[in-house]
Amino acid sequence: MIVGELMSQVQRATYIGSISIILWGALALFTRLTDGQIPPFQMMAMTFSIAFLLMSLRWWYQGHLGLRHLRQPKLAWILGVGGYFGYHFCYFVAMTKAPAVEVSLLAYLWPLLIVLFAALLPGEHFRLKYLLGALLALLGCGVLIGKGGIGFHSEYLPGYLLALACAFIWSGYSVASRLVSAVPTDAVGWFCAVTAILALLCHLAWEPTVWPSTGMQWAGIAGLGLGPVGIAFFTWDYGIKHGNLQLLGILAYAAPLISVLLLIAAGEAQLSWTLLLACTAIVGGSALAGINWKNRFLA
Repeated sequence: MIVGELMSQVQRATYIGSISIILWGALALFTRLTDGQIPPFQMMAMTFSIAFLLMSLRWWYQGHLGLRHLRQPKLAWILGVGGYFGYHFCYFVAMTKAPAVEVSLLAYLWPLLIVLFAALLPGEHFRLKYLLGALLALLGCGVLIGKGGIGFHSEYLPGYLLALACAFIWSGYSVASRLVSAVPTDAVGWFCAVTAILALLCHLAWEPTVWPSTGMQWAGIAGLGLGPVGIAFFTWDYGIKHGNLQLLGILAYAAPLISVLLLIAAGEAQLSWTLLLACTAIVGGSALAGINWKNRFLA
């Protein structure tokens, strides 16, 4: 009975975490709607402020100001603020230095890295299929960057490297969060607030202020703050701390496909055989690394 209840809790947390995957699929499109004219630090300050306000509404509904969630371990603050600030800064800058499809797919290597890094957690073991899956996914990225030819476009190298940094930052944050699983998800609201303040300070020091000039740009910012930067953070935090981390890593490979399909539908990218081959290799490598072939999926 106790085992059954525990499994039910893990499954529920996994389902909640998977909501983030759907929302992250729209990240590239929402970012593109802003036309890339808003400086990255300003963009971070605006979207993370929206995420904080979203959590503040939850606190207000509960009848408090959220101050009870301020006192958390130092490691939780380092992981939360470091993960959020580092990942999104790298992502927003990468989107200005390389094509949206390539940035999205490279950044979405983080689910595969989660599957690999999760093997280092207590009770988990490294398996050959993890390495084979990683190599297949990396092959897909090579095809994507090279666009089917020899080498790749060197003028986009800074964007590629920043996108890869996103993958390592977010996978490291996700796996290490298991070390602070007792920290409630409400604390994420404060991590977002601090990230927004840091981004604002950087913006005031280094960037000109560029306010959105069209309704479409405002819609992109609101969409980012409410979805990929807001709700998705809250559901992901709960999922990685209490759900099946490796299964979430596997499910997360739906995000690149969602991202590409949305970009194509919006006219921001074109469907090609090279793109299909790259997507097939990345998703195939992810499946090879994550699926338990005896039981079909990780329990």
